[in-house]
Amino acid sequence: MTPGSNIPLPAARVTVDVSAPVRLDVSGLLLTGDGKVRSDDDFIFYNQPNGPGVTYRSGGGTAPDAVTVDTAAVPAEIEKIVVTASPDAAGQTFQGIEPTATIRDADGGTVLATFTPPQLGTETALVVVEIYRRAGQWKARAVGQGYANGLAGIATDFGVTVEEPAAAPAAPVAPAAPVPPAAPPQPTAAPPRPAAPAPAPAPGAGKVNLDKGRVSLQKNQTVSLVKGGRPLLSQVRMGLGWEPAFRGKDIDLDASVIAYGPQRNHIDSCYFGKLSILNGAVKHSGDNLTGEGGGDDEVIVVDLGRLPQEVTGLVFTVNSFSGQKFTEVAKAYCRLVDAATGEELVRFDLTGAEPQTGVLMAKLVRQFSGEWDMTALGSFVKARTVRNMADPGARAL
Repeated sequence: MTPGSNIPLPAARVTVDVSAPVRLDVSGLLLTGDGKVRSDDDFIFYNQPNGPGVTYRSGGGTAPDAVTVDTAAVPAEIEKIVVTASPDAAGQTFQGIEPTATIRDADGGTVLATFTPPQLGTETALVVVEIYRRAGQWKARAVGQGYANGLAGIATDFGVTVEEPAAAPAAPVAPAAPVPPAAPPQPTAAPPRPAAPAPAPAPGAGKVNLDKGRVSLQKNQTVSLVKGGRPLLSQVRMGLGWEPAFRGKDIDLDASVIAYGPQRNHIDSCYFGKLSILNGAVKHSGDNLTGEGGGDDEVIVVDLGRLPQEVTGLVFTVNSFSGQKFTEVAKAYCRLVDAATGEELVRFDLTGAEPQTGVLMAKLVRQFSGEWDMTALGSFVKARTVRNMADPGARAL
């Protein structure tokens, strides 16, 4: 099979095993029509090997792990079962490892199809194949979609709760020394602007707008995205960047944006596992695994004029799924750029750090008059995934 291809299943019970030169962890997720599990009980893996119509079998390290689907026993509301795989060794990628999924008749053993996902690299987990129901007929599709955050990243994307690990008792950690703000990158094609950025007002002194050029925010300061008396309703880029505090040690952070409604209700999240939301009004550049190099590490493009009216707030976050703390990060910042001209409009440099795994960087809030306000947040939280950032983000609006 090739990516995207499908076959009808002639057998009611099929087994999918995934083999590779290294030991893999294989699992299955039962998904409804909205692409989510009904509950964590629909995540079938080595610690939970049985579910309705789906079972997991360990190969014990000498044979491939396998997932068996009894299509006759799958609940009616389940439309597909995705079969995933990740290397058993922590942090290992699929670079140089070619896993092969084999779909068999579970009762007779006949091989129905095989699939080897092509061109793998930094992925640490894969959705390999899916068994799905279409017009009363069960089929199998080759997928090969990679994730950079391992099996937990896949589980989170499909609605499984990934518990935060309990914090181990430790001696108090002294706050990191403030990091001087990095010099802002120069835009490639920007109109002339003042040599020094316009300062944001002191708390309680009112808001500034963009009329005097780039605004440099400090924590909890706000700028109105209005220029020349007109609200900015075009496409903007929110660039987020960081560097390892200790040279030679990669920092794998994930930038995300969470969209909320007027009651602070969570509408959707855009992150490395979901690169486009709200009919393309918000798009993500993809995952950066190291934090090395100049310029923005990850970019989120927002078309302010195309955002649905139900979206009244956007919270931009950065989190560390691998558990690295922000005391290991230097020069973290976010900056708002006019996507049409490349002009940097607003910048916020994070000048402190706490030993936490998540930070709320900034928020955009729609005003009753139609314009958007941007506020620098810089609030650290215990959250390793975008799912865990949703509640703190709502409280920050």
